[in-house]
Amino acid sequence: MTAFLQALASGLALGAIYGLIALGFNITYATTKTFNFGQGAMLVPGSLVGVSLLLLSVGKPHFGNLTPAEMTPLAYTLATFASVVVVGLIGIALYYCAVKPFVGAGGLNWVLSTIGFGIILQNTALAIWGPASIAVPSPLGGSVVRIWGAGIRPQEILIAVVAIVVMVGLDVVLRKTRLGKALRAVAFSPQAAAIVGINVESIVIIAFVISSALAGLAGILIAPITTASVYIGMGIALKAFSAAIVGGLTNPRGCMAGGFMLGVLEAMVGLWRAEMREIAIFLLIIVVLVFRPAGLFGKRVVEKI
Repeated sequence: MTAFLQALASGLALGAIYGLIALGFNITYATTKTFNFGQGAMLVPGSLVGVSLLLLSVGKPHFGNLTPAEMTPLAYTLATFASVVVVGLIGIALYYCAVKPFVGAGGLNWVLSTIGFGIILQNTALAIWGPASIAVPSPLGGSVVRIWGAGIRPQEILIAVVAIVVMVGLDVVLRKTRLGKALRAVAFSPQAAAIVGINVESIVIIAFVISSALAGLAGILIAPITTASVYIGMGIALKAFSAAIVGGLTNPRGCMAGGFMLGVLEAMVGLWRAEMREIAIFLLIIVVLVFRPAGLFGKRVVEKI
């Protein structure tokens, strides 16, 4: 039971990260009908920018390591805010450089363009920070919280709480605010949205800012567990995209649920055999695609010609 609870806590924390990134995939796909395959690279500046600013603020090189005393809750909050802002701005560059030239055009040119942008971003980070990982202490310390005998890291609790708050807040924004209604209108029909006076391009840019910012948030949240690194993004983003497919790419809540499902599945299978985690995830994807091509919570779209 103790091992089960520890795996469940780790799975929920990891699933929260998958859910944040999957939600980003949903937002950009809904507004542009394109997949942002550069999303994984956004975790790189997300995990590195804020930490480097903190290192510089205490007189250390930008690629050094912070001590636990230097990583206070206030410092971590400021680092998180900085990472989210910077990665959100990178999302604007992504849109103009890799997506806008191909929106509405035939073919899959945007696939290579977004992948290329991600490679450029990752290699730029490699030139700035180098290949070495940066150890990031948790702002909540290295102690373990005991719940029914299971040792759970405070950072895992923080990840789950922050991610759920952000997801719920974004869900409220999408469903209750004018911005959310504009996003949903553009997702439904950009032409109809433009007719009623919505600036479609501005809404699409906002979608890419939100999507990128979510990846940046995920990067800084998970850095104390995995370290900050230029190689942090690809594996996590691939599983997050899988979570979006399983939950339903067209359903924001489904993407969130898919993230938690995959995180818990990965952790639980890891209790049995660690090497079976990826196999279990992609077997689940195959099964879902066979029986529910639109995802567990997605709806099949029928286009009339």
